[in-house]
Amino acid sequence: MENSKQEKLLIVWTSADREVALNMILMYAANADSWWDSVSLLLWGPSQKLFLEDTEIQDAIKQIKERNVRLLACVSCANKYGIADELKTHDLEVFSMGPLLSNWLQSDSKVITF
Repeated sequence: MENSKQEKLLIVWTSADREVALNMILMYAANADSWWDSVSLLLWGPSQKLFLEDTEIQDAIKQIKERNVRLLACVSCANKYGIADELKTHDLEVFSMGPLLSNWLQSDSKVITF
């Protein structure tokens, strides 16, 4: 019998650690569509600044987007850093993440954090 339930994953990336970003988070996100029906990557806080400062990470994110991974960013954090508009120019969905994350955690969907 085929599983009719959609398996969804939210990857919450908060760390500004470049090595972890390139050698774990973004590698997993780039391949996660092989194991999940739906994948979203949420840049939250320090990861947003790292993303904007690092072209290698920006290139990795572009490749991830091509794999149909939804790219999200917390608007409250982005506003604190003054970077919300800049994040939007990179095709990230920038909005309030409190409700989204709360709903995700209350559902059967999975969350992994870094």
